[in-house]
Amino acid sequence: MNQFPSRDIALLAARFALSLLFLVMGWGKLSDYAGTVAYMTQTGAPLPGVSAIIAILAELGIGVALVAGILVTPLSIALAIYTVVTAFIGHHFWTMDGMLRYDMTIHFYKNISIAGGLLALAAAGPGRFTLRLSRREAVTAA
Repeated sequence: MNQFPSRDIALLAARFALSLLFLVMGWGKLSDYAGTVAYMTQTGAPLPGVSAIIAILAELGIGVALVAGILVTPLSIALAIYTVVTAFIGHHFWTMDGMLRYDMTIHFYKNISIAGGLLALAAAGPGRFTLRLSRREAVTAA
């Protein structure tokens, strides 16, 4: 409904900003798969090898799709769920003490905040600056 170009630019910036962390971390996981599996083992992730593959696909795959504006609503919701789940698996601050507890508390709540941003993006939609999957979608989106 709101056709102001600034809204579309803001949504493009939001897609990029929300995806950036996932793209950087996903690339790091892919570049050091053995280290990723070791980290998954250390954090207690179920099936560390499979968890590593899921993390790479979610972070890189969905990250790229969101930047491109492809399937923004369902993928934002999926990534929000993934982000909350990883908060509980990777940042269980309630089992820690001292500065590590403080550090993991920050990471946990950042994950929750990022999930909130992803849900807001899901509600707002991709905006005008997106790659379209089909000609029919481009016609109905215009």
